[in-house]
Amino acid sequence: MPESISLQVAVDAPAHTSLRAPLTYLGESPLPPGTLVRVPFGTREVTGVVWAGEASTGEPVVDPAVSLRPLRHALTSLPPLSAAWCRLVDFTAAYYQRGIGEVALSVLPPELRKLDDTQVRQRIARLQKALTVRPPGTGVAVIPPGLDAAQTRVLAELRLAQGSAAAPTALLHGVTGSGKTEIYLRAAAEALSQGRQAMVLVPEINLTPQLEARFAERFAGRHIVAMHSGLTPAQRLRSWLAAHLGLADLVLGTRLAVFASMPRLGLIVVDEEHDPSYKQQEGARYSARDLAIYRGRLEGATVLLGSATPSLESWQRADEGRYLRLSMPARIGGGVLPVVRLVDMNAQPKVKGGAALSPPLVAALQQCIARGEQGLVFLNRRGYAPVLHCGDCGWKSGCPNCSAWRVFHKLDRTLRCHHCGFTERVPRACPDCGNLDISPIGRGTERLEEQLAELLTHPDGRPARIARIDADSTRGKGALEAQLGAVHAGEVDVLVGTQMITKGHDFRRITLVAAVNPDTSLFSSDFRAPERLFALLMQAAGRAGRDAAQAAASEMWVQTWHPHHALYAALRRHDFHAFAESQLAERRMAGLPPHSHLALLRAEARTADAARGFLQAASEAAEVTAEAADVTLYPPVPTPIARVANVERMQMLIESPSRQSLQRFLANWLPALHEMRRERVADQRILRWAIDVDPLAI
Repeated sequence: MPESISLQVAVDAPAHTSLRAPLTYLGESPLPPGTLVRVPFGTREVTGVVWAGEASTGEPVVDPAVSLRPLRHALTSLPPLSAAWCRLVDFTAAYYQRGIGEVALSVLPPELRKLDDTQVRQRIARLQKALTVRPPGTGVAVIPPGLDAAQTRVLAELRLAQGSAAAPTALLHGVTGSGKTEIYLRAAAEALSQGRQAMVLVPEINLTPQLEARFAERFAGRHIVAMHSGLTPAQRLRSWLAAHLGLADLVLGTRLAVFASMPRLGLIVVDEEHDPSYKQQEGARYSARDLAIYRGRLEGATVLLGSATPSLESWQRADEGRYLRLSMPARIGGGVLPVVRLVDMNAQPKVKGGAALSPPLVAALQQCIARGEQGLVFLNRRGYAPVLHCGDCGWKSGCPNCSAWRVFHKLDRTLRCHHCGFTERVPRACPDCGNLDISPIGRGTERLEEQLAELLTHPDGRPARIARIDADSTRGKGALEAQLGAVHAGEVDVLVGTQMITKGHDFRRITLVAAVNPDTSLFSSDFRAPERLFALLMQAAGRAGRDAAQAAASEMWVQTWHPHHALYAALRRHDFHAFAESQLAERRMAGLPPHSHLALLRAEARTADAARGFLQAASEAAEVTAEAADVTLYPPVPTPIARVANVERMQMLIESPSRQSLQRFLANWLPALHEMRRERVADQRILRWAIDVDPLAI
């Protein structure tokens, strides 16, 4: 009778359990770590990953009361996941305080969990046949454009760093329009010429198609795949298999792509590395940018972080010499950055309800249209108005399920909560007093679009062509591509939208960009709000004057009630260095990141008392841990939106001057949190809790 072999298998255990390590199963033969298997788990059969551990033959040495269960079958037709990939998952699980199986299985294609070995073999054969019948690229590769002096210098510095013992992490700080994408293309070409693969990460799905088009044009004959949540399960599996089998030369994707299995990884590019979209907000709350840096060190791959407004954490590490700083301070082709004009709203005519657009800005847009150029106006609030209001009794369109307002959407005459999704038709009269005259307060992109259509015309009297791009107008398949195509074709005079139109897009005809109401972030309780606002405004300004011939006439208009604020002074000079130094000095004095390290413990319950009680009990449990002296726990407070979908949410901040001390504390504190959740009864019970390491918002 063959000897039994015990194997460690990582499975996706429910989040509320304390099962974080791999489980032990019996196998008939040894399996290499990284092999996908099907195993029994409770009453279900689930997919797992064989994990590195001590495999033992003969009778496994375990608790006699425990009966080990056998594997059902292994997916042997699929090459095992690499040791480096498994170490990346190990690190992610440990650092972000999650289970190994939860992380490993959540980043694999969901379709893979449904297939047996025969089906996987068929999918692989189908993919290989498709690549044989239809080679990856049949066009002629485009001849690369010439490089300017800054690009040539940056590539030379990068090559010199790559010649050192360890693969470098480089921070490419280039102003908008300086040609950073060309650096990415050249770096990828060098990696491919060495027989290695390249990964390029972008912050949002809507930036993936245009980047994919640029890479496909340059690398005709190479196999390029995309990885993001907008793909169908079958498409995502096909892309993942192509990368895992080494058939894909280039992987382009959003934060999830950082976990793509790539056996010959040589380059990781993180475009717009400062963008908060790289931080996962559910489940394992990982930072794809930080994991890209760790993965580069693991696999000896160059990591290139690119941004016109780097995160202050990355900027600080470059100051310390931990990252190589590469600088491109001027636009390619000699184009100048747009002139920043501040409109002091205190000096503008007072209009009932407040004017969205000041007379100087309207006049500037009118002149822009008269010259045959395009304008861009952004307001980071979708819908028609953030709230409906009754002037007689004071009723407002609050959400019954959340501590937030329902937004008025005029196009479909609905009140919609953007947090829980609760939607109702707009009432004919005030629900409280019957007043027929209920009116909108404030404005969103829908209302701004309407007002611009009323105010702007061509010199011959024709109405200006206004287009709106936001999450509401681009829901349909292909809607975003169609609208962007219209802008590029010159069929739009003024583009209105949220922040999704302010980054990454190469609009050649836009010469004027306007920010309507950016002041709300100046005095936020979130210490990162000024950093995000400055990055947003700098990125928005970068959409203007990207054609060097029109750059000298490009403008960035900012309507503000605080024109003398230091942030706007730095913006007028396009001086990221000064802004970064002032912010880092403030954070140093306040003991905030990157000069300290944070985590948040969040709790959700049906009542605020239950959530608060859990956090207070957690704080008391923390006091008896050995590492309690190395951390500071702050009192529990409600989250910015305290109630969502009738669930009360509270949070507690944990701070430490040492990353290692914080990690040791969290690891030792975690078992107590699991035990506390199990012990709470009746009205003390919470629905869920989670730890967020390195939170972006507090």
